Amino acid sequence: MPTLPFDFLFSQGSLQDYADCPRRFQLRYLLELAWPAVAAEPADEFEARVAQGEAFHRMAHQQVLDIRYATDALPLPEPLATWWANYFNRPPANLPAVRHPEMTLSAPLGEHRLVAKYDLIAVDPGRRAVIVDWKTSEKRPKAAWLVARFQTRVYRYLLVRAGAHLNGDAALRPEQITMVYWFANFPEDPERLPYDATQYAADEVRLSSLIAEIAGLDDDGFPLTGDLKRCLFCPYRSLCNRGAEAGELGAEDEDAVAAEEMRAAEPLTEFDFEQVAEVAF
Repeated sequence: MPTLPFDFLFSQGSLQDYADCPRRFQLRYLLELAWPAVAAEPADEFEARVAQGEAFHRMAHQQVLDIRYATDALPLPEPLATWWANYFNRPPANLPAVRHPEMTLSAPLGEHRLVAKYDLIAVDPGRRAVIVDWKTSEKRPKAAWLVARFQTRVYRYLLVRAGAHLNGDAALRPEQITMVYWFANFPEDPERLPYDATQYAADEVRLSSLIAEIAGLDDDGFPLTGDLKRCLFCPYRSLCNRGAEAGELGAEDEDAVAAEEMRAAEPLTEFDFEQVAEVAF
């Protein structure tokens, strides 16, 4: 018998976890198992970077809303101070004026729903939309890695499916959408990823087939990954007998970048579905 709840909400995080390691998906989302292990070493530095990344996102959110952030009350710690200076001195360029920070969108896909929470969607209604995602990782990921991530697939696809209310109630065409990854440590080198109808069609096939695959699995259908490098930055590694030591933050590996994302990601159960009730489907 399949084990996926009928009301399970898929996100870019859960789909990425499944693609990286089906067992991680099962432990995190189906069993909701909290495991007391750090994702990377040094643990204190890792947790501090995650906390500072969360603080940067809050500050950027408030700035978009024109809420003054009290940065002059106390000096900001590094690297947060540098990130904030970079944000003001070299922000993402050429963004449309109508801006929606912390926007949540959702749409049905197969027998389940796909949901995403965006850092920022900037729209010039009837003309174009730009998705901006803030990244505070120490290393600048390669473009090919970003293109392959489910965050890129889900965010662009879902804006086409569920973003009409941001565009004067007219569905956005894939060609009108660009996704921008802005790196707080590399503000002069953002990654701009345009979209098109061919990519949209491929994303729909990939996302719907993967969701159907997961929905059809039983308890024994979630094997461990065969890529042992992924276990270095997974908090479940000791539970799965894949070693006790975490990978190093400075590792020359994009899995180290993904470790921060996984640690900071919102659990799927924290999405408030009332936030997306106004979206037309």
